[in-house]
This record gives sequence, structure tokens and C-alpha cells, in this order.
Amino acid sequence: MRDVLQGHVVGSQVPALVSLVSRRGETHVEAFGTDKDPVRRDSIFRIASLTKPVAAAAAMILVEECRLRLDDPVDEFLPELADRRVLKRIDGPLEDTVPANRPISTRDLLTLRLGLGYIMQPGEFPVMKAAQEMGLLVGPPMPQSMPDPDEWMRRVGTLPLMYQPGEQWMYDIGFDILGVLIARASGQPLGAFFKERIFNPLGMKDTDFYVPTEKHDRFTTTYRRDPSTGGFVVFDGREDSQWGCPGPFPSAGGGLVSTADDYLAFCQMLLDGGGEILSRPSVELMTGDRLSPGQAAAQPIFFGADRSWGFGTGIVTRRTGFPSVGTHGWTGGLGSIALTDPREKLISILLTLRTMDSPQLPKVFTDFQTSAYQAIAD
Repeated sequence: MRDVLQGHVVGSQVPALVSLVSRRGETHVEAFGTDKDPVRRDSIFRIASLTKPVAAAAAMILVEECRLRLDDPVDEFLPELADRRVLKRIDGPLEDTVPANRPISTRDLLTLRLGLGYIMQPGEFPVMKAAQEMGLLVGPPMPQSMPDPDEWMRRVGTLPLMYQPGEQWMYDIGFDILGVLIARASGQPLGAFFKERIFNPLGMKDTDFYVPTEKHDRFTTTYRRDPSTGGFVVFDGREDSQWGCPGPFPSAGGGLVSTADDYLAFCQMLLDGGGEILSRPSVELMTGDRLSPGQAAAQPIFFGADRSWGFGTGIVTRRTGFPSVGTHGWTGGLGSIALTDPREKLISILLTLRTMDSPQLPKVFTDFQTSAYQAIAD
């Protein structure tokens, strides 16, 4: 693994990375960088959509306490989503709608089936244009560009749904809405709830929605590939980072920063059946397949023929590669991936400084996974 991953850095596929593999109490960590971008085991990365499983766990804490219920309407806490209208046609005008068949539920948000999200097919879609103009589907996270949660929800409430609630899986606005729901239902800011109920109990001391000044020496720069030159350009720098101070909107869909060891603590909690954070049945709900076969098949870019979705995390449903059936985890568009394989008791986490170019896994991700599994000798 060391040789393979170092080859990606030396070969300029990624500027730097930290990898972690843990199995049955044995953990191995590697850190590879350059003189320009040195990294170490405790470097802090923007983990983007690896935030989603954390948010799902937070929501399940509230479900276990009966402050939220999976199939109750969210209207009590999110009145902006009450009395939804639904487009008659996905490419139709915003005014051409019918009433929603039912209210949106907490389960709809956790499974990304609320009826609102990215349309991943070619064509002109007035609802997508409107969402983009209002800053609701903005692509890679940029925390300082967001309005506060109340204003953001007000904008969401002006849009019709693209599909009926429960009908289609759509990435990924549902988790930002879920974050607002968690904050309102708990009566705490989202970051404070995460810290009190998940981060502090698990010892995740470097995970938050921003990086405080005293930790900036361990913060990283994130790059994107310039398609015109093939070189790297800065997406978010360390000194002037969007994550350098608290932003107005803590994104449950993609706003956290973390380290490899912090995220290991979260994954280990799930692998151990919830520990002091959740009950085992809640973890099983989170990490089981919650889509119909048709819903998963309708998203080949994300799932192919061997994956589906639980609560905030992808699920391996058919073994076509190294991960076992039941493996759960996700990727972060700013260059991260984390998978937990319960059958093999294996956790693998890779944090890099390069944004993903598409939902398809980059070679460094697949090579990392191959290297982790080829080490299993029992």
C-alpha cells in the first residue's frame, strides 16, 4: 500500500494524502505529501459528504429519544415544507404542479427521497435553474457563501418538488434540510449537538464545521485539477479558507472537517454496534439497504448494479469487487472516502487534497481499497 499510494503522490495524481486501515484493533496510517503540501497523521481535511453518515447518526439519536419519528411529517419543525406542490413534469414550468401525495417525513430526508435534489440527466430543467439561482444546489461546499438556516429554508420552501415524496432517490439537498431539522428538534445549533452527542463522547477533538486559529498549522489546502492545463489549482487555501471561521450555515450534507483518527472513531462506533451513541438496531437501520431495487437502479452514476443507500451512507448489496455485501460508507467530493466492512471487521479511510472530478471513483481510491483488501491473509 505504501508504494502504491506514494506513487500517486509522486506521479502528481494527488498533491498529498493520509490513509488509515484498521482491523480487529490493529491500525496502520500512512501520510504522503510534498515540500509544498506536507501532511501528517493529524492533518485536518475537509471531508465533504463524509458528513452525511454523522448527520444520520445524529438524527437517529433524536429518533431514539422520540423527539423525531421516522415516518412522521417534518412539518412541525420545518413548516417551510408543509403543503408541498410537485411538478407534473420534471422539465415543466414551475407553476405546472399537483399537490404532494403525502407530507415529507424524516425517513425521506435520511434516504434522500424527499423529491428534491440534483437532476443527473441531460436537458433543460427550470426547477434546477431556479434552485441554482437561489444557491440551493451549488456543487462543492463553500460554507461562507451560504445564508443562515432560516433564510435557506425559506428559499427551499418556494420551490416545487421534482418528484413525489418517497418516489425517487436524489442527491443531496435532503441532508442539508436534515441538518436544519436536527437543530430545530434538538433546540441546539447543529455543531453544538454534534459535539455534545457524538464528537465529545467519541474523542473526536478535531472534527467541527470550521478550524479554529490554534489548529491552522495542521489544516490543509484543497486543490482541483485544471482541465485546460492538467495541473492543480487551489480550490480552498489554508490561510484564507472558507472553513477558517464559523460560517452562517452548518451543512449536514458536506460541511465538516476532520482527521483520519477522528473519523476512525466514528466508523468504529458503527462497527461496534453503536456503543454509547446509538443502539444496535439504529445502526442496522442506518447501514441496511433502504431503497427499492428500482430506485437504486435509476441512479447508475452513484450505485451501479452492486450498491444502494441506507440512512446517510452507501451500501454494498452485491459483491462485484473487494468489499463484502453489507459494507457501508461514502465518498467526499473534496477528496475523501471511508468504508466499513462488518464481515471483515475492516475500516479504511483515505483523505486527499484533490477534489473529485465526477461521482466515479478516482484511481487512487480504488487502488487504496485494493491494497487494503489484499493485505487480508486469514
